[in-house]
Amino acid sequence: MPAIIHIALGSNRRHGRHGSPQGVVAAAIVALADAGLTVVARSAIRTTKPIGPSKRAFANTAIAVETDVPVDDLLIVLKQIERDFGRRRGRRWAERVLDLDIVTAGGAVTHDWRRARQGLIVPHRSLATRAFVLDPLVDIAPLWRHPVLHLTARQLRARQRRPKPQSAGSP
Repeated sequence: MPAIIHIALGSNRRHGRHGSPQGVVAAAIVALADAGLTVVARSAIRTTKPIGPSKRAFANTAIAVETDVPVDDLLIVLKQIERDFGRRRGRRWAERVLDLDIVTAGGAVTHDWRRARQGLIVPHRSLATRAFVLDPLVDIAPLWRHPVLHLTARQLRARQRRPKPQSAGSP
């Protein structure tokens, strides 16, 4: 039975063939379709500020794909597409040509810690705290419900946007 999987895409480095980060993200969506995934929804591409040491802005989007491919096999497909686009492993949060992350797999929860270094944790462990993932996800699946937190994507985004209380003595 096909499942709906949500994938976050990001880029903040030019590519010799695909051009700007926005072009890289658009080309990656085509590559995912060419790999046999049926793209059923796509958010707008957003320009977002980087986190960590990188200085370059990111192009971020999210897509929903329908597939029979098990999530662990899908991860292998995504990592191969990243390599095909010139992605090389290096510093965490460094500039990158392409980043593809499985953020949801329907209501599935995967905690395969043997493969955690490869990122096989679904829903993505940082999903609820990152606007650059939540905003595109809300565009395509506002009512998707986090299977552990029991909140919709829209509710998670509202929580993420809520001002944080300041501790006593803070300006």
